Amino acid sequence: MANPGYGKRSAPDQHRRTNHDFGHLPPREAAIAAYLDRLPQGADISVKTLAKQLPYGQCALRTALNRLQAAGHLRRGREQLGTEGGGSRWITRSWWSRTARDDAWWAAFTRGDVPEDRSSPERPGPTRSRAHMLLAALGRTAPVLSLSAADCAALAPLLTEWFARGATDEAVLRALSEGLPTPVHHPAALVHRRLIDKLPPEPVPLPAPRRILECAECGVPGRPEALPGGVCGGCRGERAPTPSRTPLTAPTVHARAGAIRDAMSLRRRERAPG
Repeated sequence: MANPGYGKRSAPDQHRRTNHDFGHLPPREAAIAAYLDRLPQGADISVKTLAKQLPYGQCALRTALNRLQAAGHLRRGREQLGTEGGGSRWITRSWWSRTARDDAWWAAFTRGDVPEDRSSPERPGPTRSRAHMLLAALGRTAPVLSLSAADCAALAPLLTEWFARGATDEAVLRALSEGLPTPVHHPAALVHRRLIDKLPPEPVPLPAPRRILECAECGVPGRPEALPGGVCGGCRGERAPTPSRTPLTAPTVHARAGAIRDAMSLRRRERAPG
């Protein structure tokens, strides 16, 4: 794993994993892409670390990563994150996408405005099933709260809202099982009341992160539009356009020279003793 703030970061709204995700790539790049895709969040995907794990040298890996970047699977850059004290800091990022993205998508991602791909995104299953399973297992934590299948089905939508607000399974179990009255006459009614009364507040929305992409070759930061395929114009061999200069006409040259002479004569007269 990389140090905190470094390593692999998965891009959102990726397609589900299949056996043909990287069939459009050459064999070496496809093998490396499949390896990177299965690494966890925060894994170190630097060239030096990959060279210790894969049967390729650093030069070959550097070339392969650049090709993966050109194919739209990888981008490198920095992201500004807020701190607890109200400040912010920039953190190096390496964003990975199993689904190949074009430059326009990466530009939108950099702005924090990613268009959703609803064809077959990889997303967790509905929280309803998770809520149902937790309620069904509630009796293991507190036997007096054992619920029927019908009770679980009726209460699951209320618990779904807890998960939507970021509640963990442990937090839900504590809220439902601690400080129970004795005896509990109606478990379903008590759980229903607690799910309503102890519902956590809605989370405060975080501001969209600021992101900057960097050239895969030289690391220079730039606008996404200036880094097609993740490479700057200089590293692609492009020359900066030279400004066009229209030659001055002869009357213009004479007029400017006369103005300069007049200004110099005026300054000499001003400096001459009275």
